[in-house]
Amino acid sequence: ADASWGEGETLLMTSNGFFGSSKKSNHSVSVVVIAEKNGKMERDYDYSSKVYGDDLKDGKNIGLEAAKKTLARMGAQKPVTGRYPVIFDPRVSRSIASHFASAVNGASIARKTSFLKDSLNHKIANKNVTLIDDPFLKRGLGSRLFDGEGLGTSKHVLIKDGVLENWLLDLSSSKQLNILPTANAKRGISGPPAPGVTNLFLLPGKDSPESLVSSVSNGFYVTDMIGSSVSMVTGDYSRGASGFWIKNGELSTPITEATIAGNLKDMFMTIEPANNLDFTHTINCPTILIDNMTIAGN
Repeated sequence: ADASWGEGETLLMTSNGFFGSSKKSNHSVSVVVIAEKNGKMERDYDYSSKVYGDDLKDGKNIGLEAAKKTLARMGAQKPVTGRYPVIFDPRVSRSIASHFASAVNGASIARKTSFLKDSLNHKIANKNVTLIDDPFLKRGLGSRLFDGEGLGTSKHVLIKDGVLENWLLDLSSSKQLNILPTANAKRGISGPPAPGVTNLFLLPGKDSPESLVSSVSNGFYVTDMIGSSVSMVTGDYSRGASGFWIKNGELSTPITEATIAGNLKDMFMTIEPANNLDFTHTINCPTILIDNMTIAGN
């Protein structure tokens, strides 16, 4: 188990005369639970991370949820290889939102290393997909008033109803692309600024996670992923995964040592978001359903 608290202050002075400062705090609590049965061990976890300590989930509930998830994984099997619908739990669906962010990053667009480089103002996702970057989100982990180059931040709709409307830009990439910056520069103390997100989130849909699961007769509910083979140049996607098999609209056998694969261009076009968006990270996404992915197991 782990609990942490921190507070930091940033002061930024730039050559154009800007001087600003900001303070930020972070609170988190987490636990990893290990279970063993017949010589086989499984592990799972739960956690909460917020700007304010009062917003954290109750510690007892975190422990109980981690134990419940771990026990549910006992007796995990490999899936049968084939093409199936895949549902991503919120703790892994945010990785799909991060791939959106990488694909619309201005630095990648300027270098022509994104598969979306020629897609501005074109439909690149399901009509139910709206992706927003909001630096003014109340109690957001990535909220800020100015970016890493001293520009005043603003809210941006990156994808609206499946149509790509904006890039994530800093001064350098905006100059290369000959468009106005979006004040998305992020920087540390060891290198130059680069485009990044503040509070990025995919808007929730109308259906509950349970409704998405019940709509699938044979598929894979992913709760964890390991490794990564994702090409932002071609969109090719392959990752190790574990979770539960969906049979007749219900979670059944725990699954381990699976590989899910597809292409982000096709995956984006079939995303169906659920209604359970929770702002736990700087990148957030509800439960999502992606149709017809390749699953490799036995």
